[in-house]
Amino acid sequence: HVQLVESGGGSVQAGGSLRLSCASSGNYVTDRCMGWFRQAPGKEREGVAAIDSVGTASYGDSVAGRVTISKDNGKNTLNLQIDNLKPEDTAIYYCAADLTSMFECLRHHIYNSWGQGTQVTVSS
Repeated sequence: HVQLVESGGGSVQAGGSLRLSCASSGNYVTDRCMGWFRQAPGKEREGVAAIDSVGTASYGDSVAGRVTISKDNGKNTLNLQIDNLKPEDTAIYYCAADLTSMFECLRHHIYNSWGQGTQVTVSS
């Protein structure tokens, strides 16, 4: 079982930036899928960014070009840089990890470990 703890959320104005971090511990496997997802009130969970077993990143269509995902295996952290934030980016952002999946990592249903989430609020 993997424990995940997100940090870095907050309130920012449109056009600003945030860097989210996810610290992982426990039965952590470095070469499996990890990703960031978000969920706004009344909406379905949406894939933001993910990294597969060979380090290839994938991004959701609504954030492509504005986010960068990175993983530091030495520190067991998964980071998400979000630039040019928009009000529609307001949501709870969740970190996720899976012990078996290796590719096509932007599918939220494959993940078996989730963090508690961190709130991101963007004002216009």
